[in-house]
Order: sequence, then C-alpha cells, then structure tokens
Amino acid sequence: MENYEEPEETLTETEKPKKQKKPKSFKGGVLTGVLATLLVLALVITGGLIYVKRSLGSLEIEGFDFTKLKYISGLVNYYFYEDVDKEKLGEGIYKGFMEGLDDPYSVYYTKSEYEDLMIDTTGNYAGIGAVLSKNVETGAVTIANVYEDSPAEKAGLKIGDVIVSADGNRADNQDLDAFVRYVRGDEGTKVVIEYERDGKTDVAEVTRAKVSVPSVSYKMLGDGIGYVNITEFSSNTKEQYDKAMKDLQSQGMKAVVFDLRFNGGGLVDSVTEILDEILPEGTTVYMKDKKGERTDYTSDAEHYLDMPIAVLTSKNTASAAEIFAGAIRDFQYGTLIGATTYGKGIVQTTIPLSDGSAVKITMASYYTPKGECIHKKGIKPDIELEYQFLGDENAEYDESLDNQIQKAVEVLQDKIK
Repeated sequence: MENYEEPEETLTETEKPKKQKKPKSFKGGVLTGVLATLLVLALVITGGLIYVKRSLGSLEIEGFDFTKLKYISGLVNYYFYEDVDKEKLGEGIYKGFMEGLDDPYSVYYTKSEYEDLMIDTTGNYAGIGAVLSKNVETGAVTIANVYEDSPAEKAGLKIGDVIVSADGNRADNQDLDAFVRYVRGDEGTKVVIEYERDGKTDVAEVTRAKVSVPSVSYKMLGDGIGYVNITEFSSNTKEQYDKAMKDLQSQGMKAVVFDLRFNGGGLVDSVTEILDEILPEGTTVYMKDKKGERTDYTSDAEHYLDMPIAVLTSKNTASAAEIFAGAIRDFQYGTLIGATTYGKGIVQTTIPLSDGSAVKITMASYYTPKGECIHKKGIKPDIELEYQFLGDENAEYDESLDNQIQKAVEVLQDKIK
C-alpha cells in the first residue's frame, strides 16, 4: 500500500528510496528528490531578484513551421470533441519547447508552479505547519508530522489525524497537491480543518502563520559524538545548521556525523555557506558553463570545524548534497560511509518571466575541488556499507539500530582516541 506525502504547503517532486526503517526526522522533513532544483543564486541579491538585460539572440529551430502549428490548431479547433482550455494549451507549447532539450532538469513553470517552487527552495511559507500524507488507494489524507510550535500543534492537531476537509473542500477526492492549496494561505487568515481521530469527527479552526520547514535535525549520540541530519539545502538551512552545531558543541561534541542519505540537493549558496564553516581555506566546488567560463566557490581560513567527521551517503544523496560529500572527500576532511551517491553533476538557473511564470535551464557542470565531474557517476564512499536495520520488524527506529550510523560512531570513536 503506497503512500506519498507533502508538507501541506510545499509541493516537490520526490524520488523515494526503497522502504526501510528510518529516523522520524526523515518523515518530518522535506524529502527533496533527485529532480530537486539546484539553483544558482547569483541572480539573488539581498532577497531581491535582479534582471540582467542582455542580447540573448534566438535558436534556429530546424524544421519548425509556424504555419504548420496554425494548421494543427485549426484541426484541434474543428475536430477535438471537448471545449479547449486555451490557456492550458498555450502553457503546453512552452512546456513542449523545453522538453525538446531532452534534459529532465530544464523545464517551464507556470505561474502557480513557480510559486510552489519558491516555497520549496526557500523553506518558508504561510500555512498550518504539518506534513500531509495521502494513501493513493483509499484517498485518505492523514497528518504524518506536526512541526513544533506550529499553528497545527497549537490547534491540537496530531500525527495520525485523518483530514476530512479544509474550509469544506474534501481531501479524499482530489490530488494532494490540489488539496494543499486550500490549507495554505495568507499569514493571519483562518482555515477550518475537519478531521477524524479514534473514529470521532472534530473541527479545528487554525490561524495560518509563517512556517519554516525544518531541514536540519540533530542530537547527541553519546561518547561526545553529535548527529546532524540534513534533508535538503534550502535558503534557511544554514541558520538551522548553525543552531544545531552551537547546541551540540555546548553539550561537549568532539566528533560529528552528517547524515545526507535522504538529501536530494537544493541551493548552491546554501551548501557552500555551510562548507565554509566546516572546511579550511580552499575551493569547495567550481562550475564551468558552455563557454568554458569558470565560477569558484571557496571557504576561508577563518572558520573551520576542528573535529573528526563522518558523512553518510546513499543512492538518494544527490546534487547539492554531492557537492558537500565531494568537498569533504577531496579535502580529506572526513570519512564517507554508505552507498555511491546518485550522480547529478550539473546545475540549473531559474529565470522568472514577466507574467509570473519561469524557466529553469541547465547552465553548467560542477566539479569537486580536485576537478572531478561526478555526473552520472556519483561519489563512491570510503566505506561501502548497505543499510540494515538491526532491530526486529516491530521495533521502533533508533539510531542504535541503524548499522550505518553505528559504523560512523565506531570510526569516529577510533579517531577521538
């Protein structure tokens, strides 16, 4: 029985791993998949987009005939058996043009799709602060996680509650991505959530508020070893990372495990800012565009993490998460443990258009500090170890029952000694 889940205000494409026992934080976070956008934030200055005027030129599209398109339009108008949504038809032309690049990462976004993308990449939205999960067989929508101190938590909603409707709009008769549009809204507005719990139906009036999607969770594992799970690199991940590290260091952390097993990527600026806090002076990643022009991201000599490091990887570790793993490996600054990463060594820039839509275009390849492009190859860990849950099938997840985490603890204990 397959479920899929989304934060109720965040729409992402997610390639999910095979089922396995995993930390609760994995369920609560946004599992941004291997198709997640790796945005180049050179277009973003102090939160505002800058538009650069340039002579773009245009492609010579071989074999394309506007007269033919007009003729096909006439055929559709004459023969198609239903009324045509002309706006949708136009959007389809733009989408088809981008699909002609034969690159799954270069796409056209409608206005609503682009708005959803911005929610996803910033990690901030106005809503109730809950992760909703939909059973694709029964249509039931349940709460998979409730963020701490969120409007949902304050209204008394709990994990496992079955959502019946939002402002009268039923949850079970539409796609999850359509239903969440009724749940999210402007800050300070109210939404009436009808839900079922223990066979009884109840109603909660929830006041929407700004919510920061958690992408970092952490804890001490004992023996001075900290554990930091990063599920994506969004614009607020660095702030969450700083808070986690400060807290762990106050608890006497002597070594740290970075868990990137379910991290599908995110923003270049986000991951390189974090690497600047970890690594000594040097280039952490560089990019080359079609003209061979190179852009370097660096760490300075002022900040670095002076303690043993282990990084957990899997086939779901992709894109910006591979920038992290590749830099740690090439600097010889930690031990990679797990499985070979996905292998996404290209980056995209997303360009907003005047009508609110946008295009995302693959614009460069990226290279690890030592000059390797890992595209379609991935990064092989120092210690290859397939995931295995060490408890019985009825046991709750615990880090002590995760063989990859325990291997990392073993490695770090030896280094501490």
